[in-house]
Amino acid sequence: MKITDVRTRVVEWRGKTAPPQPHFCTNPIDLLALPAKDSMASFRFHGWVIVEVFTDAGHVGIGNAALSPRVTKQVIDVYLKPLLIGKDPFDTEFLWQHMYRQTMAFGRKGIGMVAISAVDIAIWDLLGKAAGQPVFKLLGGRTKARIPVYASRLYSQPLDDLAAEASKYKEAGYRAMKLRFGWGPVDGAAGMERNLELVRTVREVIGYEIDLMADAYMGWTLDYARRMIPLLEPFRLRWLEEPVIPDDIHGYAALKAMGRIPIAGGEHEFTLYGFRELIEAKAVDYIQFDTNRVGGVTQARKIAALAEAHSIPVIPHAGQMHNFHIVMASLNSPMAEYFPIVDVEVGNELFWYIFDGEPQAVGGEIDLRDDLPGLGLTIKESELNKFAVLE
Repeated sequence: MKITDVRTRVVEWRGKTAPPQPHFCTNPIDLLALPAKDSMASFRFHGWVIVEVFTDAGHVGIGNAALSPRVTKQVIDVYLKPLLIGKDPFDTEFLWQHMYRQTMAFGRKGIGMVAISAVDIAIWDLLGKAAGQPVFKLLGGRTKARIPVYASRLYSQPLDDLAAEASKYKEAGYRAMKLRFGWGPVDGAAGMERNLELVRTVREVIGYEIDLMADAYMGWTLDYARRMIPLLEPFRLRWLEEPVIPDDIHGYAALKAMGRIPIAGGEHEFTLYGFRELIEAKAVDYIQFDTNRVGGVTQARKIAALAEAHSIPVIPHAGQMHNFHIVMASLNSPMAEYFPIVDVEVGNELFWYIFDGEPQAVGGEIDLRDDLPGLGLTIKESELNKFAVLE
């Protein structure tokens, strides 16, 4: 079997969106105290890149990525596609290394690695289809009957609305959920109180028999996080996520060394080498790579093995099938993130509009079918008229 073509399409949402309000979610831009229409203005995305890898055997693999889709498409079309035509897709390691080393001057992290990830996911999808097996079976098989998932939304909002949303997830059977902080260093002590009100509101609704996590989304500094952690400690957070920017590995390590709240990160880290640095620095208690950023399935499975060797649980960022298959095949992944279906907001929701086959949570759990080869996804071609499509 040989690869005959690689097709990329960028789909950009042109429908109605639900715009976030100020202090919706902390992020790295906040520290600059720039005037902004909303606190996620620089981190909202309404585009996605879809990758299809075709073979002479008739199998077609589907991959995707959500960061900088237009530039990612260019990297795939110009730099990666020529390396893949005529190659055997079962040579996954060789193909990954060829893409990685060919783009090393500019692609070790960020957009270059996102492009490689999208292609690699498509290759693993078509391998599963060729083998007649779901991808998780190729990675080691089923390690759990169903995958527990945590409801991941709870953005900063009026407290009554936040309480109502948390109550809804509790009633739906979720045993874990995650909220976002809305205030950071430039907001001072008053902002710290607002953050505590968010956590307190959710805890009062869900009690202490449901896990609660909280995400600063790279919007704090080491000093600010050190001040916040003692205030948050009574709420028994399962983890504090991305408290500082991803390049501040020493900051992560300092917060983890406090030993007061477990520290999670890795959503914006790349490849096995990046996670080796995090682990050697004793920087994180939970690893949160995203398969469609970190280097695809080829890298994700290696990082998962490395993390297991150091007893660091892997709970990938963003859910979605490429991450669910990694979680299903690893005993070291106790649960997965799950984005509930909502109106298009910051962009995380778009995959529900683009793909069929994403499992919907029931009682706070999802399952992967044994009878669906590959990742189990198809493209909602008839629904793409809701997007502007760039080919």
